[in-house]
Amino acid sequence: MARKRRTVRSGVEKLKPYEPGRPMSLVRRELGLDDVIKLASNECPYPPFPRALAAMKKAVDHVNRYPDDNATFLKEKLSTFMKVPVDRIMIGHGSNELIRLLAEVVLEPGDEAVMASPSFVVYPHAVKITGATPVEVPLKEDRHDLEAMLAAVNEKTKMVFVCNPNNPSGTFVGRGELESFLGKLNKNIVVVMDEAYFELVTDDSYPDGLDYIEERRPIVVLRTFSKVYGLAGCRVGYGVAPGELVQAVNRVRDAFNVGTVGLIGAIFSLDCREEVAERRRLNAEGLSYLAGEFERLGLSYIPSQTNFIMVDVGDADRRVTNALVKGGVIVRPGDALGYYGYIRVSVGTPAENERFVSALERVLDSERVGLEA
Repeated sequence: MARKRRTVRSGVEKLKPYEPGRPMSLVRRELGLDDVIKLASNECPYPPFPRALAAMKKAVDHVNRYPDDNATFLKEKLSTFMKVPVDRIMIGHGSNELIRLLAEVVLEPGDEAVMASPSFVVYPHAVKITGATPVEVPLKEDRHDLEAMLAAVNEKTKMVFVCNPNNPSGTFVGRGELESFLGKLNKNIVVVMDEAYFELVTDDSYPDGLDYIEERRPIVVLRTFSKVYGLAGCRVGYGVAPGELVQAVNRVRDAFNVGTVGLIGAIFSLDCREEVAERRRLNAEGLSYLAGEFERLGLSYIPSQTNFIMVDVGDADRRVTNALVKGGVIVRPGDALGYYGYIRVSVGTPAENERFVSALERVLDSERVGLEA
């Protein structure tokens, strides 16, 4: 009897699917709730900027046509905005797609890619898809341990990921330590600097990855319109990379990978610099409020430079998360992110932040009563 042939490629069944935050619509339906807030997915709590939104509404009239496959006008706008050549820019269906595509064009079976852990869960997933091996280096005091990452590099290493600021810890690599790291790293290794939260950082020691792209090494800087610009639902990411990598990514990406409405929204959002600054201020105020409330409640947390914060709730992260959801407040359990005992909460509007704190206090009080019973 002929041996049954495998339908699914070896190794795929071992991949862990991405666990997203639960959609508000499903929580409303499942729990019969009318008022639900979502603070689980690091989204912007505010809508797209007015001028971008107006342009997007007009663009809807033309979605019967395919979008510009080359994203010509967005690339030209980004070129002026970032002061980099157009041919160094790549556009993706969110920066997630660019992470996967970069792995596909750089890595082969037997190669290795070094990254921090816990960090963005897409990195090891993208590496495993290629048949290469992710080498995950534990964080040190919730920050990238760059010396340990250097020690993990060997002749098989083709790529290194630096999530800056890091998701899920919210911490960042400073300018001096990044430069020291790059100075010691083999110059043939592709360094992917993921700066999804770039616009939200307020610390002056935070480095701009674009300052390093002209050095004689393959450095990639990834950013997104999903955070401060409020376009998470449009999925528009972008990157700056050596021309050779940009060309390779364009060879393997899907045609028309970013839709017309998203492209238009991104183009018009880049002009809204004052609005970006205001959202950075609101986010910083939200982080400060949450940190202060955690201190009042006697909870440990990780200081953050992003639009989310990790707070320690002991060994009850899933129970606390589920109890909060039942009250209409969606947050992320830390165990899904490699932070057992924590929950991750995104910064919302002031009213949403206050509602979360009130709900959290009630849930923790209930937990304590249950432990004492």
